[in-house]
Amino acid sequence: MTGYRQLLRTPEFTPLLLSSAAHTAAHTVAGLALGTLVHRATGSPLLSAVSMFGPSLAQVLGATFLLSGADRLPPRTALAGLSLAFATPTAVLAVPGLPVAAVFAVVLAQGLIAALGGGVRWGLLHEILPKDGYLPGRSVFNMMSGLMQITGYALGGALVTTLSPHTVLLLATLLHATASATARLGLTARPPRAAGRPSAAETWRVNAVLWSSRPRRLVYLGLWLPNGLVVGCEALFVSYDPGAAGTLFACGALGMLAGDLAVGRLLPPTVRTRLATPLLLLLATPYALFALHPPLPVAALCVTLASVGFGASLVQQEHLMALTPAELSGHALGLHSAGMLTLQGVSAVVAGTVAQLTSPATAMAVMAAASTTVTLTLAVASRWPLRNAGSPSRSASRTDEVRDANE
Repeated sequence: MTGYRQLLRTPEFTPLLLSSAAHTAAHTVAGLALGTLVHRATGSPLLSAVSMFGPSLAQVLGATFLLSGADRLPPRTALAGLSLAFATPTAVLAVPGLPVAAVFAVVLAQGLIAALGGGVRWGLLHEILPKDGYLPGRSVFNMMSGLMQITGYALGGALVTTLSPHTVLLLATLLHATASATARLGLTARPPRAAGRPSAAETWRVNAVLWSSRPRRLVYLGLWLPNGLVVGCEALFVSYDPGAAGTLFACGALGMLAGDLAVGRLLPPTVRTRLATPLLLLLATPYALFALHPPLPVAALCVTLASVGFGASLVQQEHLMALTPAELSGHALGLHSAGMLTLQGVSAVVAGTVAQLTSPATAMAVMAAASTTVTLTLAVASRWPLRNAGSPSRSASRTDEVRDANE
């Protein structure tokens, strides 16, 4: 599969893309509205960061107990139902005067729902596209996400200022309902990819199989840690400059779009396979300049340039799929998504805590330095020789583990 036109002609690709676009737009405007609402009520960088990225913290619970459903539920029904499940708590958040404690309880519930949604969505994408179509297909989804974030942050920022955060949350509710209807009407009924009923025990067992491979472990850590630490920087945009937060978020989305376009469409495979580490270093380095309190145009340029580095995740996901049996693709991608978002939530808390003790600018530089350190450490670890890696007995053992996980 060589071009985006072929992707758009693939049955079910377009409705899945449109449903995901509505979901992303809803998540974007709701996050900005909620972060603004909590910051106005509390003045706390920590609480405003957690309100925006807190749902990610609950992803670890979803990945622990719910993720087996990613391959064991009918995809169309699951996606439509999960979007409606997102709409309900978002409508609750729009209620004026909701206590901050209640806000965070609702945010926790949303995170549990999101953990399963990522696995279902990306597993279905991997199923409907040919093997060589997943990376360009995911690239299109990432670029769509960037466009929705640019639009959502720009529109959301304007609406939050001119109307109110509560009105923006109602708009997000409508967008989630639109995502549900698009999935229900545009996708065809497909059976689950794997047999059996979803359960916590099955989730634990497949998680253990996926984590048992050292190459997969390193890929997962590379997908989760550097990315998450940089999102901790983004979680401080509201407290760093409340009036310019929408601009900074939109610049980040623009940079992410450019990176995904370059990696997914412009760079040949022989080049992009070597770019994961350089892109991850690019992702973190520009944020170190925030310690100098640059003016807004310079800050926006730093954010845009850094976000090009998010394209590294496409290279890493392609590697992950090469290491994973097709029948576990949804679970594997769901674990990637849930782990990444969990680390983003943890990083938002850490960044908010550091900002509370120092300043948002200092905290952003600290998180950038941590991301750079982790990236370099993982790059060294990936070059260490794996003892007995080519042993037939080890290969056979891994094959048996995967087979056992599906029985």
